[in-house]
Amino acid sequence: MEAYVNLRKIGGNVLLAICDAEILGKTLKEGKIVFHVKEEFYKGVKVTVEEAVDMIEESTIVNMVGKNVVKKAIEKGYVHPEAVLNIEGIPHAQIVKL
Repeated sequence: MEAYVNLRKIGGNVLLAICDAEILGKTLKEGKIVFHVKEEFYKGVKVTVEEAVDMIEESTIVNMVGKNVVKKAIEKGYVHPEAVLNIEGIPHAQIVKL
């Protein structure tokens, strides 16, 4: 399983955007929510899901979308299952480390 990661430094923060490779470029819709998995934001380097989730440790802000990456982040204890928003059946989670 592969994912795209886009890591960038913004001020004093390290922003990590992760998405499952197969949903890059898609638009998810549910009710009033319209979520674009934009290439400009998510597309960076293609890595394994395991490698992508390991990068959370070095990041201060994380935005992730996709069944594989969110599942792995939950398994590793980075995300609580109740903090996940499902949009058209695709999980989305954010992490902000203070």
